[in-house]
Amino acid sequence: MRAIVITEAGGPEVLEWREVPEPTVRPGEVLIEVTASAVNRADVMQRQGFYNPPPGDPEYPGLECSGVIIQGGYGFEPGDQVCALLGGGGYAERVAVPWEQVMPIPENISITDAAGLPEVACTVWSNVFMLARLRRGETLLVHGGASGIGTMAVQLAKAHGAHVVATVGSHLKGAAVCALGADEVVNYREEDFSEKVKADVILDIMGAKYLADNVRALKTGGRLVVIGLQGGIKAELDLLTLLNKRAAVHGTTLRSRPADEKGAVCRGVVDNVWPLLSAGAVRPVVHTTLPMAQAAEAHRLLDSGEHVGKILLVR
Repeated sequence: MRAIVITEAGGPEVLEWREVPEPTVRPGEVLIEVTASAVNRADVMQRQGFYNPPPGDPEYPGLECSGVIIQGGYGFEPGDQVCALLGGGGYAERVAVPWEQVMPIPENISITDAAGLPEVACTVWSNVFMLARLRRGETLLVHGGASGIGTMAVQLAKAHGAHVVATVGSHLKGAAVCALGADEVVNYREEDFSEKVKADVILDIMGAKYLADNVRALKTGGRLVVIGLQGGIKAELDLLTLLNKRAAVHGTTLRSRPADEKGAVCRGVVDNVWPLLSAGAVRPVVHTTLPMAQAAEAHRLLDSGEHVGKILLVR
């Protein structure tokens, strides 16, 4: 088969569409003929040499895909259209996946658009709802509101009755995020979100750079969930402020979790997120699609930060 190979750590130019060995299907796995995959920040980090896949997962980038079952079992039959949460290997013609991480495609969603759902839906559901337990009437602050995760978080939180605030880097992105349901946007280039926002839950992709401001922005009893480190890995934490607010700071990853934990998240997504997608209350936000062989161009676009929503790679 063919897959996108990272020839060495570096820029987008190190991504090449090459002939590679067929995947080995292990017990507990199904085999998917990939229709599409999606580009995520973790793929960029892997390309740069900072975020290798967990042991045993495919070495090729790609944390999600959609496609058709070609070797089934565990309730899946050949020909079933599915999408899947992956530890790696989505940028390929075929991928073997633990059956727990495979989900049916929501009704009224195309098989191509479904490629951009597993990673964002599972990330938002597991962190905002399962971990931070966002409740109706509470305020959620989403950093990077125009990103793939941001656009899903805004929509899901709004669908669950939360007040949603998102940080964005431009007025154009602010307008796009408001159209998805955000009640307020903060342009981080012009405003200090910690002075403007008081949130019950904060979903953060920046890490160290925003830690102090995030804690200041929390309400009493607030929950900060850090899922990314785009702003660095080390920062000082004002424990007195944290204690006085009776607040909590959580740090989580999804990729390295065992299959049974990922499976529990996927089941929660199918039960709670898929009905909203099928009904049109939440929708995939796709910035553009490119041929999978042009993964380097897709990475350049992601690196530019000029996109809103997901960038998809289609075979």
